[in-house]
Amino acid sequence: MTARVALIGAGGHGASHRRTLKDLAGRGVLEIAALCDRNPVEPEPGVPFFDDHRAMLAATRPDAVIICTPPHTHLPLALDCLAAGADLLLEKPPVTTLAEHARLAAAIAESGRRVQVGFQALGSAALAAFRTAVGPGAALVSAAGAWWRPDTYYRRAPWAGKQAAFDGALVNPFAHALMQALAVADGFEPSRMEIERYRTRDIQTDDCTFLRLTDSAGRRVVAAVSLASAVFVPGEIRAGDAVLEYPTDRVRLPGNPEYTEIPGRIGLLGNLLSGGPLIAPLERTRTFTAVAAAIVASPPPARIPVTTPHPDGGGMTLPGIDQLVRQVAATGLLPSESDIPWAVPPHRVSLSSQEGATHAQAEHR
Repeated sequence: MTARVALIGAGGHGASHRRTLKDLAGRGVLEIAALCDRNPVEPEPGVPFFDDHRAMLAATRPDAVIICTPPHTHLPLALDCLAAGADLLLEKPPVTTLAEHARLAAAIAESGRRVQVGFQALGSAALAAFRTAVGPGAALVSAAGAWWRPDTYYRRAPWAGKQAAFDGALVNPFAHALMQALAVADGFEPSRMEIERYRTRDIQTDDCTFLRLTDSAGRRVVAAVSLASAVFVPGEIRAGDAVLEYPTDRVRLPGNPEYTEIPGRIGLLGNLLSGGPLIAPLERTRTFTAVAAAIVASPPPARIPVTTPHPDGGGMTLPGIDQLVRQVAATGLLPSESDIPWAVPPHRVSLSSQEGATHAQAEHR
């Protein structure tokens, strides 16, 4: 029987899911059961539209649902879909706290449904090859990226640019970078977090973030990302001399100065519907959720005073940030440890595991 799949959050980023749905429907893999959004969207011929997800679930009874809405809305929507008997493709980040993560995990176990989290880069053949080449136990795994988002990006929705809504640079647009670094550092359980968060514009959250995680054995995962760069640096995951570039799926391995493209990605929706082992089950994202929650709970970002207009207009950029994110990723040293004039001391958090739940406690210095 052909699976019937619905989409909650059919506008904005949901357009990418609509393209996937139409592609798979055209190949007979699924039937598009319904679209749902609080705001009107471009209609899909022959597909019913709803502005209330509960009405959609009751009327169409889909086999699976894609949830592509702001992160702080994920848990209640997911619980309603599971209660209605649907499997889920839940956009990243899956939830906003470990308490929510535990509640969703319990609901999954009770319902017997399948839930996949939308970290699509985990389905990359390049990531699999990179992990095999690097092997376990790397002392430092890092992620770097420098992109540009104009000021209009932070006016795209009422929740945009707000820390409480999980719209920080590392927990939303660069969430794939953090998740891939954690995937490469397989089994990494951080006991300490150090973070420097900055903003170059009038927003509540950060657009430049520098993170260092350390486990009890001294292994580190470092992330350095910016949305205020005039020079583009694609996502780069590094372990030793090996580099994985996404979303291009190119790999540069030790002894080879050139990048090699390793094509092939397993689509997360197809994987969910296949009945086979999930690529990104909820349990695989637990450490990500713990770290993301600690980031959002950290103090507000510091303002960077030295900026210049973007060549194309639309906002300000931070000169040299493309070089800085790569420097931090390569050395593991945060900006405040490298004599960057605008840098401030990091916020330090101890992450401890008690009864299976990670707790964050700020270290007062």
